[in-house]
Amino acid sequence: MTSFWRGVIVAWMMAAVLLLILGIPDIAERILPDPDDSMRLLQVRDWLGGQSWWDVTQYRLAGGAMHWSRLVDLPIAAVILATRPLLGASGAELAALILVPLLTLFAAIALVAVISRRVAGHEAAGLAVLLFPLSVPLMHQLRPLRIDHHGWQVVAALAALHLLLARPSWRGGALMGLCLAVLVTISLEGLPIAIGVAGIAAAAWALEPWRRGALLGLVWAMAVSAGLLHLATHGARYQAPMCDAITPAWLAAIAVGALGATLVAVSPLNNLFARVALLALAGTAALATLLTLAPECVGGPFAQLDPLTRAYWFQKVDEGLPIWRQELYIALGGIGLPIVGLIGGAIAWRRSAGTERTGWSILLAAQSVATLIAVAVMRADATANAFALPGAAFALLLMLRRARAIRRIGPRVAATLGAFLIASPGLAANALLGLPQTTLPDAATRRYLNTGRAFCRDIRDARVGVRQLPAARLFSPLDIAPDLIANTPHRAIASGHHRNHREMRDVILAFTGDPATARSIVTRYRADYLIACPGQQELELYRTGAPQGLWARLERGERFAWLRPVALRGTPLRAWRVVLADAPLPAAP
Repeated sequence: MTSFWRGVIVAWMMAAVLLLILGIPDIAERILPDPDDSMRLLQVRDWLGGQSWWDVTQYRLAGGAMHWSRLVDLPIAAVILATRPLLGASGAELAALILVPLLTLFAAIALVAVISRRVAGHEAAGLAVLLFPLSVPLMHQLRPLRIDHHGWQVVAALAALHLLLARPSWRGGALMGLCLAVLVTISLEGLPIAIGVAGIAAAAWALEPWRRGALLGLVWAMAVSAGLLHLATHGARYQAPMCDAITPAWLAAIAVGALGATLVAVSPLNNLFARVALLALAGTAALATLLTLAPECVGGPFAQLDPLTRAYWFQKVDEGLPIWRQELYIALGGIGLPIVGLIGGAIAWRRSAGTERTGWSILLAAQSVATLIAVAVMRADATANAFALPGAAFALLLMLRRARAIRRIGPRVAATLGAFLIASPGLAANALLGLPQTTLPDAATRRYLNTGRAFCRDIRDARVGVRQLPAARLFSPLDIAPDLIANTPHRAIASGHHRNHREMRDVILAFTGDPATARSIVTRYRADYLIACPGQQELELYRTGAPQGLWARLERGERFAWLRPVALRGTPLRAWRVVLADAPLPAAP
């Protein structure tokens, strides 16, 4: 094993140990980072329990239609099956929750290292590996318990970037197309970066026509691989018309784009402008194909959401909002490193020549695309950070060389620390701006503290409460439903997954509507209990947005004949038994 790979492994082990130490409290109680992680675990558990590979519906929800791909389930299932004979079912799931994100972390660190070595050399590659754990978005998506698809999207995008920077060949282009097909199959939200990488490859061919083999390998491998992966993960339902995942309409658009790029690439064009114009025409034809076959997808995957769901849910999901809609420390944490990477890459490009400059040109183009996507949609910031590491490492290398030239040890140490701070502004922003903001009580917490009333601090409080109830159907807020159905025997109505827009709307309307409207909704679903965790962000939105709605009135202590309070021990969770027929108001305790 070379010193390069030994360094990569050591860096990964250090990052893994750090993440494990920081995550001990959540790992011990299996407090997953996001409702999507709980839903992913349920998806794998149900599949291994006998549910069809092609059926990703969550049947413990009244509205459980899902658009997710089974590809991400494969590594989780593999770890569970491999460790279950030794650790048992529960232990095997915990092993998967820990090992799968850490394996994803290793793949991402290794790819960043080889990309950085290719464009900037061994020393910069070592620094890129050191900077990796200082990226807040990357550590968030690759930490233990984070088993949803975002980490694999980063890995697939990095693998495509690595191949884009390699010496052009038909084989390399085909592998790049496979990576992009995997990326968009995992989730259609990877499509913008996939289009960006493919567009850069096409532009590189337009400038250097000898890259034709790589371009043809890319477009056809992507088209064929996307089709095969779609068939493999959807089976008989491969023709279902959807806008939030790869469907025949998307496959047709990709195929038309591949055909158009092929016709342009094999034609005897000696004019750069003509090549670029015809490539743009091929892209336009692909877009026209999609709009012809699936015009309903013009509005995107969230077009079917009604105004109520859009206002209370979609527009409140931070990761789907642009950078200017984020808290300052979150915005800087997500975009700080990409800015440094662009600056460092621009300096490196200016100092380079020949094939080295070509590499930096391609990397800068990919960085720019990834950064613009992250500005528009914050959930893309992890990929933007990963793409930025080679440029940030080069900038850090230049600063460290200046620091080493300082003779006095005190100023030299200060300059070295300052170089790392400048190269990782996202971490500094989170420490200086985010830590005080996240450790101080928010408005809802202060309100409950000032009145002396109990409130839920995290999902643990909800688990303690619902475990005291017999197995039942719970009418719960959207955000806590995945965790509750994953960790208790209960069922629920809906979670924050947009295909179930009717059920989502009903949950929101029940908590924000008048008691009569709420009753008709809750009883229609034949829910056994209505539950709520005071202080939960979702419920605070309902309380402030609808002060005369059901939750606001329940929170103030009002009583209704169709909801009988249930006494729970050791938890601030509030629960009411749903009475389907009229009943007298119970006496106050």
